[in-house]
Amino acid sequence: MLPLLIVQVVVFQMPNKTNAQDSYILLNCPPDSNYTIPSPYKTDLDRLLSGLIVSASQSPSLFANASVGTVYGFAQCRPDASISTCFTCLNLSISTFATQCPLQRSAAVRFDSCLLLYSDRRFFSQLSVDTPRIIVNGGDASNPSALNQQLTTLMNVATSEAPKSAARFAAGVRNFSQVEYIFGMVDCTRDLSSDDCARCLGEVVSLLPINGYGKLGARVSRISCVARFENYRFFSFSLLPSPPPGNNTDTATITGGKSKNGTSTLVLAVVVPLVIVGPLLLATICTYSLMMRRRRAAVRKGQRSTGEGISGDCLLFDLGTLRHATNNFSDENKLGEGGFGSVYKGELSDGQLIAVKRFSWNSGQGVEELKNEVDLLAKLQHRNLSELGEIGELWPARSVADHLYNRGKSRSGPEDLNKYLFGEDLARRGNLDWKSRYKIIEGIGRGLLYLHEDSRLRIIHRDLKASNILLDVDMNPKISDFGIAKLFYLDETQGNTSLIAGTYGYMAPEYAMHGQFSTKSDVYSYGVLVLEIVTGQKASGFRGHGNASDLLTFEDPSDRPSMASVVLMLNSSYIPLRSPSAPASFSLGIA
Repeated sequence: MLPLLIVQVVVFQMPNKTNAQDSYILLNCPPDSNYTIPSPYKTDLDRLLSGLIVSASQSPSLFANASVGTVYGFAQCRPDASISTCFTCLNLSISTFATQCPLQRSAAVRFDSCLLLYSDRRFFSQLSVDTPRIIVNGGDASNPSALNQQLTTLMNVATSEAPKSAARFAAGVRNFSQVEYIFGMVDCTRDLSSDDCARCLGEVVSLLPINGYGKLGARVSRISCVARFENYRFFSFSLLPSPPPGNNTDTATITGGKSKNGTSTLVLAVVVPLVIVGPLLLATICTYSLMMRRRRAAVRKGQRSTGEGISGDCLLFDLGTLRHATNNFSDENKLGEGGFGSVYKGELSDGQLIAVKRFSWNSGQGVEELKNEVDLLAKLQHRNLSELGEIGELWPARSVADHLYNRGKSRSGPEDLNKYLFGEDLARRGNLDWKSRYKIIEGIGRGLLYLHEDSRLRIIHRDLKASNILLDVDMNPKISDFGIAKLFYLDETQGNTSLIAGTYGYMAPEYAMHGQFSTKSDVYSYGVLVLEIVTGQKASGFRGHGNASDLLTFEDPSDRPSMASVVLMLNSSYIPLRSPSAPASFSLGIA
């Protein structure tokens, strides 16, 4: 039997959606026991927290517990959080401890996406005894009775299903009118038993209709569990009110009773065993639309269009629109040369500034490479990747890349990183202060992390270099030119090719010499690019005199970190960095 925990119920106004991620929803700092500085406890605590947030954010389950000396720690992120969101949230939790719980020997903080706690007593797999904290959305429902009825059904089913899930998590949606939906979620700490999870959820869920009656949202939080509902989707995967028959996903559809507004349908998603949690949540009930029309047959120099469409969410432009936007591809609008030919500045009728790649038959790259780039980028959406649309007519083929202009701003010349690092314009090169360089390095890293781990399919770029990094007016980077990129399915880790494509100097040795490529070959190219950004010198230009040694480190791909680790290193001062190693090999060049 649970002890009576509701000593005090505190009702707060729900913070707005934009700021909710930065505000903790529960903080527990018992003042009864403090440590001193310096002390062995403080040393152990710092070691524990720095390792814990890395372990949790890199774990497939986004969960970890550990101990160092007499300090015990626990970290967990919501199953729908990305790796970067998880790490950022846990890192913010450490900062919160430093400012809100200084010198406390025990503390716990819960944010929307994560939970972090530590203590000088072992607490693993134990149900917490703490006062629930209630946060209520100030909005009122148009039909409070109908909302409350559907909320009760939704949360009861979720509470029943979550303890059965390995992730101790469930989320669902239910309509309480013809056009209004209620979204609910329950979550326990993953070290709890099924029975303890059910107990905790039973308590917090029982408080929702009492304190949130007629409101459009509320949450009740304890250290061990949380229950929440809103009138908007606040989790990161989709739940469709009417799944198609025969759907083979781990989504159960439950039909409720009749209401005044008709049949109410409940869609419940339960996180399944951890082996497939990641892929499921990254693409839960995602739908794709085939937006590309069949290309018209055309003949040029005896070659014919393949007639193959390109799948994905891709914008369509007709040739006339692009001609008008670029002033008929005039030389005045020409920005430079891309991987397939010339790049032109264009302006659409709504004022949006774009860049248009015009395919050249003399570019050295064929239609297949162009199709590969469009096909890949049509599937990708990330702020550090360029975006593509395509026209419906192939000859001459043109792809439309977002040009990274901010509305109302303009520049002359192409905005690639190569020009900023090595161009003749000293004023432009002077714009790259240390803050901008760090921003570029981090942004490229996040883009690669998305390609390698967070996108629907794993993609190896294979040609990462300064000229393939575009910059907007705020120096935000975007990875471009996916003409030779390779797509891996989730169970693939390495590919081989006899056709070496890319840029020597940036290629990993195993790719340049043996045609072997993987995510680690992209990591190698990223390392070369980071050196160029930091030093302002080309990788091929580090030769100070005729007799110079070319040093090579991280020759073995297994020695290179993953992009997830790299992004974590760039965003935390708590992660211990490996000491530089001696070069694995070197060659002596004589001029």
